[in-house]
Amino acid sequence: MIWRDRAVTYGELTAAVEHHQARLNDAGCTAGSVLLLAGEFSPVSVALLLAAIRMNAIVALAQADDAPRTGELAVTAMASVLAIVDADDRVRFESDGRESAHPLYARVREARRPGLVLFSSGATGGMKAAVHDFATFLRKFAVRRHDLRTLPVLQFSHVGGLDTLFYVLANASALVVPDSRDPAAVCAAIERHRVEVLAAAPSFLNLLALTKAAARHDLGSLVYITYGAEVMPPRTLRWCAETFPHAVLLQKYGTTETGTLWSRSRASDSPWVRLGGDGYACRVVDGALQIKADAAMLGYLNAPSPFTDDGWFQTGDAVDVDGEFIRIKGRAADVINVGGEKVHPAEVEAVIREVENVADVAVAGEPHAFVGAIVVARVKPNGPEEPQQLRDRVRRHCASRLDQYKVPAKIVITPDELVTSRFKVIRR
Repeated sequence: MIWRDRAVTYGELTAAVEHHQARLNDAGCTAGSVLLLAGEFSPVSVALLLAAIRMNAIVALAQADDAPRTGELAVTAMASVLAIVDADDRVRFESDGRESAHPLYARVREARRPGLVLFSSGATGGMKAAVHDFATFLRKFAVRRHDLRTLPVLQFSHVGGLDTLFYVLANASALVVPDSRDPAAVCAAIERHRVEVLAAAPSFLNLLALTKAAARHDLGSLVYITYGAEVMPPRTLRWCAETFPHAVLLQKYGTTETGTLWSRSRASDSPWVRLGGDGYACRVVDGALQIKADAAMLGYLNAPSPFTDDGWFQTGDAVDVDGEFIRIKGRAADVINVGGEKVHPAEVEAVIREVENVADVAVAGEPHAFVGAIVVARVKPNGPEEPQQLRDRVRRHCASRLDQYKVPAKIVITPDELVTSRFKVIRR
């Protein structure tokens, strides 16, 4: 790992795992205990995670910078021990003896295996806690792949960030941790440490295009740019293909409930992707993607099962199909019904992002007495502009590119962030 420009070797990591295993024991964390680990990509956080796996503990992951939510997540996970890693990579342990009796935990304990709890992003309200058999979750990393120096933009507690971490560890590679997720800091780290893989999200890549940070740095070392977690806007995808012709753009797809699938984009500038891989199968039912995965979660701690009777996970993502390729249109639950016509927010957002001085946008439906719902767009400007002028330009552009029922009936100009820390669009 390269952390704050300091190299951390695998030998140091091994010693740190042994050290923190002893500290976890002292804090009351043993086999079968539920540990809430709140941290970021750092030497101590990674060592604690590996120590918990070695001990056959059940580890629930959270972000250290989300202190108000840490206590809530600890209650949801029924964690008896908390390990909170601060910005200086120091860990603080808390113990409260909370009971953690749950049928899903019992299955992990009876198998004498480590467990993993991942929380959904909660961008639409409702944080779900998915319980995995950690040994099964890690099985796909047993096959040796490529040694590529990788920089993750997704968080430590996100399924995509976790997938990136274990890919790096399994292939004896280096994980380069930027000082922040600011585009300038990320680009500086890529240039300084000759990063080969940028694991990002469409929202970050859109921000990278807006800030023009890529033009101020030598990013020629990049071999792959992977992206996922949200629908990729066509304009951002085209910008990436033009700006990084030497790199392969690869769309990734994964869920908190199934882990990350193998994927192959039809082309670098194409939104069409083929999904699958060992232990995974996909099908489309009524226009929505379903996944069957050997590494699927055991279930939710706090919600009904999302699996069909024959074991397929219902992702809730609406897709188009072209042979063996699919194109993700967005969450089916986000679809806006305007007088019987369906509007996918991601399609409208992509058009609005084409407008000059638009930094970000989030589209959602608002109830309406006559047509059921209207399309509402919240727009964050990239620079100063009279709000009504920006609203008029957005509305004119939408009218020229979209069917009338898709044109936002209401446009709200806001300085607020429109994506979560996990790069999910905040539509509600």
